[in-house]
Amino acid sequence: MTADDRRRTRDVLDLQEGRGPVPLLDDAGIAALLRSSRRIAIVGASPDPGRPSHDVLATLARVGWDVVPVRPGVTEVAGLPAYPTIADAVAATGPFDIVDVFRRPDAAPAHATEAVETGARCLWLQLGIVSWEAARIAHDGGLAVVMDRCTLIEDARVFRPGEPRGA
Repeated sequence: MTADDRRRTRDVLDLQEGRGPVPLLDDAGIAALLRSSRRIAIVGASPDPGRPSHDVLATLARVGWDVVPVRPGVTEVAGLPAYPTIADAVAATGPFDIVDVFRRPDAAPAHATEAVETGARCLWLQLGIVSWEAARIAHDGGLAVVMDRCTLIEDARVFRPGEPRGA
């Protein structure tokens, strides 16, 4: 096992055991966040319909979220215009409540910095993504933090079918 593997394992265990260096939103906090939010940037959204990030983006859009794909080198995902950076997406479409990251943990800190700089309310790292460095950046910048959770799963937990989304 490499040093990186050990660090990643320790980070996941710290998350599971509630020992992280910054507070994370719990179920009630996530519900309150989702009920008071309208716009989500999906960072790492894939144009490949077989990828989870594509399905999450398309499904969230279908149930009423204002979602914007963020991915360099792609002009469209699921029929929606895509932007290379969060800053480009904000400049073109306005600020986001949630920055939802579908990237490796080592890429998450840069997205946390950009989420802070663009005025997001929450940094959300998807299932399997744990980055305490990104969490610290977001928390220190005044953002709420969610890690290792899926926006689509949490949407289904919080909202009844057909219930409107967004503030």
